[in-house]
Amino acid sequence: MDGTLVDTEPYWMAAETALVESFGGSWSHEDALQLVGSGLIDSAVILQGAGVAMEPEAIVSHLTDSVQQALRTQGVPFRPGARELLHDLRAAGIPTGLVTMSLRRMALDVVDLIEFEAFDVVVAGDDVDNPKPHPEPYLQAAALLDVDIAEVVVIEDSPTGLRAGLASGALTLGVPHIVPLDGLGAHELWPTLDGRLAGDLVELFDARAAVAEGTR
Repeated sequence: MDGTLVDTEPYWMAAETALVESFGGSWSHEDALQLVGSGLIDSAVILQGAGVAMEPEAIVSHLTDSVQQALRTQGVPFRPGARELLHDLRAAGIPTGLVTMSLRRMALDVVDLIEFEAFDVVVAGDDVDNPKPHPEPYLQAAALLDVDIAEVVVIEDSPTGLRAGLASGALTLGVPHIVPLDGLGAHELWPTLDGRLAGDLVELFDARAAVAEGTR
């Protein structure tokens, strides 16, 4: 969600900076980059190391509240082409799932701001025992959709998410945003989702399937 569907990473970074500074610490842009795509509890532990004297669950709740407030007051900056691609996937009858390490309450807030029913299922950070880069979030989504993970295309913007998609066995497409994804093993890299439609994903899936069949 964050960075692939909506450009909320600046909101997260601002919330992290304000929290660390409230405890007398400092938080750089480079510090913030290491949390992109990570599970929230994992991120909270790193923030504790930066001086935030709060329990991990309290850190997660505080950051989520801050980002939700930013979404309400500053708006939801959807990534280029994301809504259009989702709309075309729905029109094509292709099942869709949102897999995010944000809390469910925040994920549902963002989903509610899309003008159509964009997702069949939502798997959030508090729905799984093992966050990304573990494959559990994507495997859970596939199970809820009742599809084989080998028939899934995962779209990710972070190294952590990319590793989760690859580990799950899905065809994993990287669309880099804040951090580069080169050399991480993505099956394909697209610079943007802008102008991409369901047919482009079907073509990508068919091409990879043909390659896999040819190597057997």
